[in-house]
Amino acid sequence: MELIFVHGALVRDGQWWWRPTADLLHERTGIPSRSVALPSCGETTPDQVTGGLAADAAALRAELDGVGSAIVVGHSYGGTVIAEAGAHPAVEHLLYVSSYLPDVGQSQGAIMSGESDPVSIGDNGDGTLSVSGYDATSFGERFLQDADATTRQQAWERVTAQSAAAFMTPTSADGWVGIDSTYLVCGQDRSTSVELQRFHAGRATRSVELPTGHHPFITRPDLVVEQVEALLGR
Repeated sequence: MELIFVHGALVRDGQWWWRPTADLLHERTGIPSRSVALPSCGETTPDQVTGGLAADAAALRAELDGVGSAIVVGHSYGGTVIAEAGAHPAVEHLLYVSSYLPDVGQSQGAIMSGESDPVSIGDNGDGTLSVSGYDATSFGERFLQDADATTRQQAWERVTAQSAAAFMTPTSADGWVGIDSTYLVCGQDRSTSVELQRFHAGRATRSVELPTGHHPFITRPDLVVEQVEALLGR
Protein backbone atom coordinates (compact mmCIF):
# COMPACT_ATOMS: atom_id res chain seq x y z
CA MET A 1 0.00 0.00 0.00
CA GLU A 2 1.19 3.49 -0.92
CA LEU A 3 -0.35 6.92 -0.76
CA ILE A 4 -0.24 9.04 -3.90
CA PHE A 5 -0.90 12.78 -3.61
CA VAL A 6 -2.20 14.91 -6.48
CA HIS A 7 -1.74 18.58 -5.65
CA GLY A 8 -3.84 21.57 -6.59
CA ALA A 9 -3.60 24.12 -9.36
CA LEU A 10 -1.07 26.88 -9.99
CA VAL A 11 1.64 25.54 -7.67
CA ARG A 12 4.64 23.25 -8.02
CA ASP A 13 6.65 20.92 -5.78
CA GLY A 14 3.82 18.73 -4.58
CA GLN A 15 6.15 16.83 -2.33
CA TRP A 16 6.75 19.98 -0.28
CA TRP A 17 3.04 20.61 0.15
CA TRP A 18 2.40 17.03 1.24
CA ARG A 19 5.54 16.51 3.39
CA PRO A 20 4.12 17.34 6.87
CA THR A 21 1.44 14.70 6.42
CA ALA A 22 3.74 12.26 4.63
CA ASP A 23 6.25 12.34 7.48
CA LEU A 24 3.61 11.86 10.19
CA LEU A 25 1.84 9.14 8.22
CA HIS A 26 5.07 7.18 7.77
CA GLU A 27 5.92 7.60 11.44
CA ARG A 28 2.55 6.24 12.55
CA THR A 29 1.83 3.62 9.90
CA GLY A 30 4.97 2.97 7.86
CA ILE A 31 3.06 3.78 4.67
CA PRO A 32 5.18 5.58 2.05
CA SER A 33 3.84 8.59 0.15
CA ARG A 34 4.69 10.29 -3.09
CA SER A 35 3.39 13.27 -5.04
CA VAL A 36 2.56 13.17 -8.73
CA ALA A 37 4.63 15.57 -10.84
CA LEU A 38 2.14 17.48 -12.99
CA PRO A 39 3.28 18.42 -16.52
CA SER A 40 0.78 21.28 -16.67
CA CYS A 41 2.64 22.96 -13.79
CA GLY A 42 6.06 22.49 -15.36
CA GLU A 43 7.10 19.74 -12.95
CA THR A 44 8.20 17.16 -15.52
CA THR A 45 10.15 19.38 -17.91
CA PRO A 46 12.32 22.01 -16.18
CA ASP A 47 11.02 25.54 -16.73
CA GLN A 48 8.52 24.37 -19.35
CA VAL A 49 4.78 23.93 -18.91
CA THR A 50 3.58 21.07 -21.09
CA GLY A 51 0.24 19.44 -21.72
CA GLY A 52 -2.88 20.03 -19.69
CA LEU A 53 -5.46 17.94 -17.89
CA ALA A 54 -4.89 14.89 -20.10
CA ALA A 55 -1.14 14.96 -19.44
CA ASP A 56 -1.68 15.31 -15.70
CA ALA A 57 -4.08 12.35 -15.72
CA ALA A 58 -1.54 10.29 -17.66
CA ALA A 59 1.09 11.15 -15.04
CA LEU A 60 -1.21 9.87 -12.30
CA ARG A 61 -1.93 6.65 -14.19
CA ALA A 62 1.80 6.11 -14.67
CA GLU A 63 2.34 6.36 -10.90
CA LEU A 64 -0.50 3.91 -10.27
CA ASP A 65 0.95 1.46 -12.79
CA GLY A 66 3.98 1.10 -10.53
CA VAL A 67 2.16 0.14 -7.31
CA GLY A 68 0.11 -2.81 -6.17
CA SER A 69 -2.45 -0.79 -4.23
CA ALA A 70 -2.85 2.87 -3.36
CA ILE A 71 -4.86 5.50 -1.60
CA VAL A 72 -5.02 8.50 -3.92
CA VAL A 73 -5.39 11.94 -2.35
CA GLY A 74 -6.72 14.74 -4.51
CA HIS A 75 -6.37 18.33 -3.33
CA SER A 76 -8.45 20.98 -5.09
CA TYR A 77 -7.68 20.59 -8.86
CA GLY A 78 -6.19 17.18 -8.02
CA GLY A 79 -9.71 15.77 -7.85
CA THR A 80 -10.32 16.69 -11.48
CA VAL A 81 -7.09 14.89 -12.39
CA ILE A 82 -8.36 11.79 -10.54
CA ALA A 83 -11.60 11.92 -12.52
CA GLU A 84 -9.79 12.21 -15.85
CA ALA A 85 -7.40 9.37 -14.97
CA GLY A 86 -10.36 6.99 -14.96
CA ALA A 87 -10.63 3.65 -13.21
CA HIS A 88 -7.39 1.90 -12.21
CA PRO A 89 -7.07 -1.48 -10.46
CA ALA A 90 -4.48 -0.20 -7.98
CA VAL A 91 -6.85 2.36 -6.42
CA GLU A 92 -8.18 1.14 -3.08
CA HIS A 93 -9.62 4.43 -1.88
CA LEU A 94 -9.92 8.08 -2.88
CA LEU A 95 -9.39 10.85 -0.34
CA TYR A 96 -10.47 14.33 -1.37
CA VAL A 97 -9.34 17.52 0.37
CA SER A 98 -11.36 20.63 -0.55
CA SER A 99 -11.61 19.11 -4.00
CA TYR A 100 -13.94 18.13 -6.84
CA LEU A 101 -15.71 15.05 -8.19
CA PRO A 102 -16.73 16.38 -11.62
CA ASP A 103 -19.22 15.03 -14.13
CA VAL A 104 -17.92 13.83 -17.49
CA GLY A 105 -17.70 16.86 -19.74
CA GLN A 106 -17.09 19.33 -16.92
CA SER A 107 -13.87 21.37 -16.93
CA GLN A 108 -12.03 22.78 -13.95
CA GLY A 109 -12.93 26.26 -15.11
CA ALA A 110 -16.62 25.36 -15.25
CA ILE A 111 -16.49 23.91 -11.74
CA MET A 112 -15.06 27.15 -10.37
CA SER A 113 -17.28 29.49 -12.40
CA GLY A 114 -20.12 29.56 -9.89
CA GLU A 115 -18.08 30.76 -6.93
CA SER A 116 -19.29 34.04 -5.44
CA ASP A 117 -15.77 35.09 -4.43
CA PRO A 118 -13.53 33.37 -6.98
CA VAL A 119 -9.77 33.24 -6.78
CA SER A 120 -8.34 35.79 -9.21
CA ILE A 121 -6.59 34.04 -12.10
CA GLY A 122 -5.00 35.89 -15.01
CA ASP A 123 -4.18 34.91 -18.59
CA ASN A 124 -0.45 35.24 -19.27
CA GLY A 125 -0.99 35.39 -23.04
CA ASP A 126 1.22 32.36 -23.73
CA GLY A 127 -1.19 29.52 -23.09
CA THR A 128 -0.70 29.63 -19.33
CA LEU A 129 -2.59 31.06 -16.37
CA SER A 130 -1.39 32.39 -13.01
CA VAL A 131 -2.93 33.68 -9.82
CA SER A 132 -3.44 37.39 -10.34
CA GLY A 133 -3.24 40.32 -7.99
CA TYR A 134 -1.70 38.47 -5.05
CA ASP A 135 1.55 38.96 -3.20
CA ALA A 136 3.07 36.80 -0.48
CA THR A 137 0.92 38.43 2.19
CA SER A 138 -2.44 38.33 0.44
CA PHE A 139 -1.81 34.83 -0.91
CA GLY A 140 -1.04 33.62 2.60
CA GLU A 141 -4.16 35.25 4.02
CA ARG A 142 -6.37 33.63 1.41
CA PHE A 143 -4.88 30.16 1.12
CA LEU A 144 -2.93 29.56 4.34
CA GLN A 145 -4.38 31.81 7.01
CA ASP A 146 -3.89 29.05 9.58
CA ALA A 147 -0.17 28.60 8.79
CA ASP A 148 2.80 30.46 10.23
CA ALA A 149 4.60 33.23 8.36
CA THR A 150 7.53 31.06 7.28
CA THR A 151 5.27 28.43 5.78
CA ARG A 152 3.23 31.09 3.97
CA GLN A 153 6.40 32.50 2.40
CA GLN A 154 7.62 29.06 1.36
CA ALA A 155 4.23 28.36 -0.20
CA TRP A 156 4.30 31.63 -2.12
CA GLU A 157 7.71 30.69 -3.55
CA ARG A 158 6.06 27.60 -5.05
CA VAL A 159 3.25 29.41 -6.86
CA THR A 160 3.66 28.93 -10.60
CA ALA A 161 2.04 29.33 -14.00
CA GLN A 162 -0.04 26.43 -15.29
CA SER A 163 -1.27 25.39 -18.71
CA ALA A 164 -4.66 26.88 -19.53
CA ALA A 165 -5.59 23.46 -20.89
CA ALA A 166 -5.67 22.19 -17.31
CA PHE A 167 -8.61 24.52 -16.69
CA MET A 168 -10.41 24.52 -20.03
CA THR A 169 -10.38 20.84 -21.02
CA PRO A 170 -13.64 19.00 -20.25
CA THR A 171 -13.19 15.72 -18.42
CA SER A 172 -13.68 12.58 -20.51
CA ALA A 173 -13.88 10.12 -17.59
CA ASP A 174 -15.26 9.92 -14.06
CA GLY A 175 -12.63 7.95 -12.18
CA TRP A 176 -14.37 8.57 -8.85
CA VAL A 177 -17.53 6.64 -9.71
CA GLY A 178 -17.78 3.26 -8.00
CA ILE A 179 -14.69 3.80 -5.82
CA ASP A 180 -14.91 4.06 -2.04
CA SER A 181 -14.11 7.65 -1.15
CA THR A 182 -13.81 10.10 1.72
CA TYR A 183 -14.12 13.87 1.40
CA LEU A 184 -12.47 16.26 3.86
CA VAL A 185 -14.44 19.50 3.90
CA CYS A 186 -12.23 22.37 5.05
CA GLY A 187 -14.63 24.44 7.11
CA GLN A 188 -12.45 27.58 7.27
CA ASP A 189 -11.36 27.50 3.63
CA ARG A 190 -11.05 30.96 2.05
CA SER A 191 -10.23 29.58 -1.42
CA THR A 192 -12.94 27.03 -2.24
CA SER A 193 -16.30 27.86 -0.71
CA VAL A 194 -17.70 25.47 1.88
CA GLU A 195 -20.89 25.31 -0.19
CA LEU A 196 -19.04 24.03 -3.27
CA GLN A 197 -17.06 21.61 -1.14
CA ARG A 198 -20.23 20.19 0.41
CA PHE A 199 -21.79 19.74 -3.01
CA HIS A 200 -18.88 17.58 -4.14
CA ALA A 201 -18.64 15.89 -0.75
CA GLY A 202 -22.17 14.68 -1.38
CA ARG A 203 -20.81 12.57 -4.25
CA ALA A 204 -18.25 10.84 -2.06
CA THR A 205 -19.01 7.76 0.01
CA ARG A 206 -18.58 9.74 3.22
CA SER A 207 -17.39 13.14 4.38
CA VAL A 208 -15.75 14.71 7.41
CA GLU A 209 -15.49 18.42 8.18
CA LEU A 210 -12.18 19.78 9.47
CA PRO A 211 -11.70 23.17 11.21
CA THR A 212 -8.96 24.25 8.80
CA GLY A 213 -8.12 26.39 5.82
CA HIS A 214 -7.39 25.13 2.30
CA HIS A 215 -4.28 23.11 3.19
CA PRO A 216 -4.89 20.90 6.25
CA PHE A 217 -2.11 18.53 5.17
CA ILE A 218 0.26 21.41 6.00
CA THR A 219 -1.45 23.04 8.97
CA ARG A 220 -3.10 20.03 10.65
CA PRO A 221 -1.39 16.88 9.38
CA ASP A 222 -2.60 15.07 12.49
CA LEU A 223 -6.22 15.42 11.37
CA VAL A 224 -5.45 14.15 7.87
CA VAL A 225 -3.45 11.20 9.18
CA GLU A 226 -6.31 10.31 11.51
CA GLN A 227 -8.57 9.94 8.50
CA VAL A 228 -6.06 7.78 6.64
CA GLU A 229 -5.68 5.59 9.72
CA ALA A 230 -9.46 5.25 9.87
CA LEU A 231 -9.49 4.05 6.26
CA LEU A 232 -6.89 1.45 7.19
CA GLY A 233 -8.86 0.34 10.25
CA ARG A 234 -6.13 1.42 12.66
